[in-house]
Amino acid sequence: MNRSLFFVVSVLLLTFGACKEQQKKTEEVMVESVSKYKIPESWIQKRVDKANKRLNATGAGKVVWNAMEAHGGLSKWYSNGYLSFRFNYQPLDGSVSRDTYQTIDTWSNKARHISAADSTAIFGWDGENAWVKAKDSTAFKYNMRFWALTPLYLAAQPLVLDGEGVNLELLPGINYKDAPQDVVKVTFASGTGDAPDDYYILYLDAKTHLLTALRYIVSYPGYFPNGGNNPEKIMDLVDRKTINGINLPLKFDTYWSTKDGQPKGEPITTIKLSDIEFQDQVAEDFFKRPEGATLIEGL
Repeated sequence: MNRSLFFVVSVLLLTFGACKEQQKKTEEVMVESVSKYKIPESWIQKRVDKANKRLNATGAGKVVWNAMEAHGGLSKWYSNGYLSFRFNYQPLDGSVSRDTYQTIDTWSNKARHISAADSTAIFGWDGENAWVKAKDSTAFKYNMRFWALTPLYLAAQPLVLDGEGVNLELLPGINYKDAPQDVVKVTFASGTGDAPDDYYILYLDAKTHLLTALRYIVSYPGYFPNGGNNPEKIMDLVDRKTINGINLPLKFDTYWSTKDGQPKGEPITTIKLSDIEFQDQVAEDFFKRPEGATLIEGL
């Protein structure tokens, strides 16, 4: 993983992602420096060129590359800075919700979350380990290691598919919401992440190349220690917005998926993204486990 560059300043408000409303809620602490998001342009260009070459070598890859370009492009994605947003995941059956303000280092896949209900409750992923700091042990009633980067991988498709270990397969096109779709299945090589048996199936509008819907399963060993996965779901993209040149979703409705890849019945989950912005600096060691935080062991 690449590490951020650092420079010295005096005092700043330690926030989670500069979310406008959440900035007012976070604890004020004194720090001596900030982490400046300044990835050298040559590094970004090298990464983009590598992805371009790899993706455009296959039919499925070409479809994904065109979709990346339609969503703003990898160069813009990696030069924009840290991505912050509120991700409000609300199951409609009354089960556990997940509602946090989060900041993501898109270059190295690190994350820090703040509970929308309690700004003193935080958790994160430092690139190697997950951690949590909360007065109330029930502040996050879900698997925080799994959830640290899950919102990014749901919200930032297909821009998160440039890494090693990503396998792409072009499936037959379909009509979805009365529009032709290119369909690409995403799987992962063994040893890639915590759940290499996961898959995504992207519906990409054949004309605009923008994401229309996303089918997926969860096979995370922390949930399925003996193997297996949950039934396939489909996330229907309801609303979207371009922010700093990157096209991102504002709302998904999630359904169980039918055998032919269509939504079944009524929505089972609503996901709303808000307070989305990119920023060029956060507090030094922002993604590292803070003093008093507990390391989350295992999956």
